[in-house]
Amino acid sequence: MFSTLVPGDVLRGRYTIVRTIGQGGMGSILLAEDQRLTGRLCAVKEVQHDPGLPERTRQQARDQFYREASVLARLDHPNLPKVSDFFADEGRDYLVMDYVPGRDLKELIDEARQNGRFIAEADALAWSAQVLAALQYLHEQPQPIVHRDIKPSNLKLTPSGLIKLVDFGLVKVLAPDERTVTIVQGVGTVFYTPLEQYGADTGSSDARADLYSFGATLYHLLCNEPPPEAKQRFLRPESLKAPRAFNPNVSPRTEKAMLWAMAMHPDGRPASAAILAEALRPDSTGPNMIDTGDLIVMQPTIRLPSLVTGLERILTISAGLLLLLAFILTFRS
Repeated sequence: MFSTLVPGDVLRGRYTIVRTIGQGGMGSILLAEDQRLTGRLCAVKEVQHDPGLPERTRQQARDQFYREASVLARLDHPNLPKVSDFFADEGRDYLVMDYVPGRDLKELIDEARQNGRFIAEADALAWSAQVLAALQYLHEQPQPIVHRDIKPSNLKLTPSGLIKLVDFGLVKVLAPDERTVTIVQGVGTVFYTPLEQYGADTGSSDARADLYSFGATLYHLLCNEPPPEAKQRFLRPESLKAPRAFNPNVSPRTEKAMLWAMAMHPDGRPASAAILAEALRPDSTGPNMIDTGDLIVMQPTIRLPSLVTGLERILTISAGLLLLLAFILTFRS
């Protein structure tokens, strides 16, 4: 669906359309100038509901949009664009947020690949820390928010070096009963979408879906190649190549952490963005990760003294049982 707005049109008597930034199946993103705040540019997300849906269904979608937009408008985090307004106009819904200047990470990946190089791991990890901080903030809201479309093109690097997570087109707000609702129906982008996010029943996905998408994004950043989509991995687990097969400069710790985030089953992933962020810190002294086939799980560090002590106890008990058995056999004979 395409926007009917053209440069020069004014929305709600306030937002003058400058140009179209992007188009999607369910709407458009427009660059606009705020007439009330001279010089302020904003991004306007235009949501178009399917006209073929029954009127009751479309009204439910609009009501849902307003509920969730009001939640987004209360968010305040340095790595998220600020949502400043939302409204309806001629049957379409609009979400107004800060315009984020800069280049998205997909552009940086493409540039690195064209030049025959890889993005430095230190840069990727610095950006990752910011993304995970934003995800932790979203996931820890009173009504946890799941973005559902983490990918390189939705992460912008501003001129000041700040990473901004943009495009809330597929955002989900977790209701108190743990069911999920969606502003715009969709499953995200295949390379970065976990298996549980496919299909009509999207209520089974939670915050760990964002961690999978993040892991797939980091994989693309460091390998210059996106990972195979989850459906392909399900059918052919060997289709997922280790990141170091593409880029030998990736550290083993980073490789394990990103594969841990990309575990096929949600239970095999980190429990939170904060735990994953700790695993990715180069100077982290947290728990070690071990490979258990398709899943990468956290394993508490086993200290050698405690392990030896445990073995000594087992050997002592075993020896005692053998002596007791020998005594019984001797007595019977």
